Amino acid sequence: MTKEEVRRYLEFYQDLGVKTVFLGAPGGDAAASARSLDAVAPLPAREAEPEPEREKVRLPTLEPEGDSLLKILEDIGDCKRCRLHEGRNKLVFGTGNEQARLVFVGEGPGADEDAQGLPFVGRAGQLLTQMIEGTARKEGIPLERCDVYICNVVKCRPPENRTPQPDEMETCGQFLYRQLQAIRPKAICALGSTAAKALLGTKDGVTRLRGKWQQWRDIPVMVTYHPSYLLRPYNQNAKKEAWEDLKKVLHYVYD
Repeated sequence: MTKEEVRRYLEFYQDLGVKTVFLGAPGGDAAASARSLDAVAPLPAREAEPEPEREKVRLPTLEPEGDSLLKILEDIGDCKRCRLHEGRNKLVFGTGNEQARLVFVGEGPGADEDAQGLPFVGRAGQLLTQMIEGTARKEGIPLERCDVYICNVVKCRPPENRTPQPDEMETCGQFLYRQLQAIRPKAICALGSTAAKALLGTKDGVTRLRGKWQQWRDIPVMVTYHPSYLLRPYNQNAKKEAWEDLKKVLHYVYD
């Protein structure tokens, strides 16, 4: 394995929140030592001394073998990995077509979602459904909400619907990434700045990002406004822009 391949693997697992890898002797020796990713991820400025032949980095594949949405949900379990579990009623994993060509990613569950265990079922969710089905109908695309997949960055409702904290996004991010890898959609639509930040690692706002294709891994991403933002009466221009973004996504995916 080349140094560049090692770097790519390590950067991938850093994105998932993995902090250590295990180094062990060949032959499956159970005795293994943990080494920090921060210590091994950067490439050396000059040629390093060759590692002893007995030490080899054991890394899983970038796409876990046999991974599926069911397996990811089982791995999440009764999640208590961050503070968000303390106030939740139900964990909100995702819903829709498991082989969807288009995935929508929002921020996190609200009160209605927390009560039902499903994403985007409140007022914002009803607007999202209208946007998907209404835009598709006007554009002559046979598409309903059940044909796409919808999930959130975090799976538990933040208190008072506050924005998820970075450590909460990092903890849940590993499961979001696995969802996207398992589905492998043709495109992703990021709803709002939190979803954009989680997928693109950017500090830019939606206004600057929207309307232009971005990329997560090798999958095109379109950033647009979150439906809850569009429900505010003073955001009529944003509503028109969001519909234009959605038209662009639908034609790219389904034409």
